[in-house]
Amino acid sequence: MAGLVLQAAPMPSGLKMEGPRFGFTASKKVGNAVSRNRARRRLRAAASDVVFEWLDDPMDFVLIARGTTMQRPYDELLEDLKRALVRVTS
Repeated sequence: MAGLVLQAAPMPSGLKMEGPRFGFTASKKVGNAVSRNRARRRLRAAASDVVFEWLDDPMDFVLIARGTTMQRPYDELLEDLKRALVRVTS
């Protein structure tokens, strides 16, 4: 997606957690430390707005910020995340 990269894997069977787990990352390609932290915060907010509506299965997700994550309008970032979730969970 234009605003993010989403990776997914089934949660290991030994864990007794319900629902998904998330990780957030941003490389130095995104910018300096302030920009990377801000990008991770935007991804965290998008995940909290979208993901729990869509997923009940125990999955592990990693959201990776891209260079365009900060410039992308928040509504479009949410749509990127929704489309990515449909692709990885189908």
